[in-house]
Amino acid sequence: MPSAVETLSPTRVRLTVEVPFAELKPEIDSAYKAIGQQVRVQGFRPGKVPQRLLDQRVGRPVVLDQAVQEAVPRLYTAAVQETGVSPVAQPQVEVTRLEDGEVLEFTAEVDVRPDVVLPALDSLSVEVDAVEVADEDVQEQVDALRSRFASLVPVERPAEDGDHVSLDLVATVDGEPVEGGTAAGLSYEVGDGTMLDGLDDAVRGRSAGDATTFQTALVAGEHQGKTADVAVTVQSVNVRELPEVTDQWASDVAGFDDAAAFRADVVERLSRAKRVEQGVQARDKVLEALLAAVDMPLPA
Repeated sequence: MPSAVETLSPTRVRLTVEVPFAELKPEIDSAYKAIGQQVRVQGFRPGKVPQRLLDQRVGRPVVLDQAVQEAVPRLYTAAVQETGVSPVAQPQVEVTRLEDGEVLEFTAEVDVRPDVVLPALDSLSVEVDAVEVADEDVQEQVDALRSRFASLVPVERPAEDGDHVSLDLVATVDGEPVEGGTAAGLSYEVGDGTMLDGLDDAVRGRSAGDATTFQTALVAGEHQGKTADVAVTVQSVNVRELPEVTDQWASDVAGFDDAAAFRADVVERLSRAKRVEQGVQARDKVLEALLAAVDMPLPA
């Protein structure tokens, strides 16, 4: 199956494909079979009508047209493989010649991957951030683990943002308790803002034993959209106390011989993460440098 390639632009080619008529036989037979299922001829069952009668009824050109439509995708794929072009889009196909019993010729214009000449890679140079682990980064990681083992310690002062308070709550609407609106010993972090609207303002500045009320709009339940009166009593005010990083703690919690080994491991893990970030940064900058150095034609 002869195929020729004409370069129209750096990103587009035209394939001219010439196909011996014999190669269309599978699609011609398939077209006759499909059309024969639709045409009714007295004395013949559907699909059993001879081809010569179908030619008389629907015309040979109709059969050939259907056969060509079926054959072109297969023939185009074969031509692409034969010529080695690299399409990046669907082709625009035009049948330019069809001689019954002789030949089929068609063209296919298609966008292709352009040939790109890369510069010598050893000529590229990029700057990346140095792998440096700051003390602040180490302490942040250490404190993250310490916070997992923090304990709550009562304090005798008004509650502040970040404190953990133990609360008793009773919500009512028109004097009637709200279903699910009563809680005792509820632990809440002041300033978290994840519970009832107005709760933070109500407990901020309150000490253990203080009681107050506030109003809030209910967002769910049978009283959704109504305003509830909420009575709140502060049972205790607590602060989160982080454990000291001692040799014993490092051994019991983190499984290290001592605190120094624990910190050294944190530094090593952060260093590995920084090296990965450095590699990603280097890759991205090399790619940017390549794109800047290469003339990359784009399809029109």
